[in-house]
Amino acid sequence: MEKLNSSIEKLEGCDANDARAVTGSSSDLTSSRATSTSDKTHRNLQNRHIQLIGIGGAIGTALFVQIGSALTKGGPGSLFLAFTYYCTIVMAVNNCLSEMVTWIPISSPFARYADRFVDPALGFVAGINFFVYEAILIPFEVTAFNLVLHFWTDKIPVEATISFVLVLYVAINFFAVKWYGESEFWLSLGKVILAVGLIFFTFVTMVGGNPLHDVYGFRNWDSSKVPGAPFAEYIETGSLGRFLGFLACLIQAAFTMVGPDYVSMTAGEAANPRHVLPKAFNSVIYRLATFFVVGSLCVGIVIPYNDSNLKLAISDARPGAGSSPYVIAMERLQIPVLPHLVNALILLSVFSAGNTYVYCASRTLFGLALEGKMPRVFTKCTKSGVPVYAVMMTIGIALLSFLQVSNGTAKVLQWFVNLVTASQLLNYTIISYTYIHFHRALKAQNIPRESLPKRSFWQPFCAWYAFIGTLTVALISGYEVFLPGRWDVATFFFSYTMIGVLPVLYVFWKVTRRTRIIPANKVSFFEEERAEVDDYEATYVPPPAPTTRIGRLYHYIF
Repeated sequence: MEKLNSSIEKLEGCDANDARAVTGSSSDLTSSRATSTSDKTHRNLQNRHIQLIGIGGAIGTALFVQIGSALTKGGPGSLFLAFTYYCTIVMAVNNCLSEMVTWIPISSPFARYADRFVDPALGFVAGINFFVYEAILIPFEVTAFNLVLHFWTDKIPVEATISFVLVLYVAINFFAVKWYGESEFWLSLGKVILAVGLIFFTFVTMVGGNPLHDVYGFRNWDSSKVPGAPFAEYIETGSLGRFLGFLACLIQAAFTMVGPDYVSMTAGEAANPRHVLPKAFNSVIYRLATFFVVGSLCVGIVIPYNDSNLKLAISDARPGAGSSPYVIAMERLQIPVLPHLVNALILLSVFSAGNTYVYCASRTLFGLALEGKMPRVFTKCTKSGVPVYAVMMTIGIALLSFLQVSNGTAKVLQWFVNLVTASQLLNYTIISYTYIHFHRALKAQNIPRESLPKRSFWQPFCAWYAFIGTLTVALISGYEVFLPGRWDVATFFFSYTMIGVLPVLYVFWKVTRRTRIIPANKVSFFEEERAEVDDYEATYVPPPAPTTRIGRLYHYIF
């Protein structure tokens, strides 16, 4: 593993008692906006760690298993179009984040940006929303881990599986961050292998490379062979039914496709951040196009949307890879062994995603504490730079995984999915809105964007495009409950809880702290934090360039 410059002094931890108190009232808009504590996490994450952490959080069971449910509702055409369209929204969010984060690489960045660029009340809302989103995803992945394990056996007690996974998360996240980064690097490689392997599987089998020598090509897109393809009707018939099928696929895409937010969460612990982070953000675009857009195309190729086995697997909540369209296709083509290999890699994928969520949730809580929006005890770090109490709080919420002991795995999974989908969309809405204010503030203060480490394209159009797109999808995410005869209180509650809670939190913080929207010419661009990064990078000595051919190839890839 690459070494940091030995002249960089090791920090001895970060205690809230060393905090620098700064007023948070609206009377002093030129100062920092909250109680702030020095960020003493350690910059030990290299480019390869950050790249794979982004993949680790972005790719989970939704891409390999749950995507089959959307396929049955919208058909292969709607699935592909929905993923392609939503990919453009996430790319727009990536543009917003990359420009801000590469210039101001701090811990829990986008929550703190909302605080300084827009309104401290919005910073509070952004941080709480992302923390809830990440923290709830941990029990979701732990529950999914147990479900995937049951593909092979159901003899292992649920309590034992949950305890085993949580203990591993604690062990990995309480070590120095470089060990977290190293573990996530290797765990996420398994996801890359699985995603790329399934793309190759699709191509090879569709041209006849299978035991049945069936050259099926795009048969499942042909309406003469698969009635209703490629745009299936859902709930209603005709054009309305096809449109509702597209909406179902779009909501699945919104839950499945993520990426730039996970890269940004490493900013406070990235080595040589203004050199490493632009590369990491650039790679997000390629990952989105390869893993999600091409992946959605492959799903609609390997299996028809009306496949009876797929519908039965979804209705019966078949464990592990048993509900995966790829595994069902493998069984239809009489391919042995591969289903077990896919399940093993999905198991690895689930564990890796949960590990990433522990990291991101704890750093978000840490960032909120730095800005004085959570108790200062969460700023306490170990000597190796780990925010110990923030990690403990995150693991405490992960104990919700034990709900499945009495309520059943499939039911608990659906609870978590419904709750976090709107939260994820609102997170991107806040990021986009924050960038709009950031862009205005740069103009008002005569700071040329050309001077930034990374200047994203088509701005502020991308920010408005992402803002309107994510907010719209969030509002329609529970659209089914408003259709005649489909009202369901639980679905409505889980789909719109965060949409209702966040405005209340915003008003609460605004009223109690008497905050106001910051004028563009009064925005503070984290001058002190940027100066610290400038000093750090001025003394940073990069590792020596590789001399071997393999080493140069490895360096080029990462």
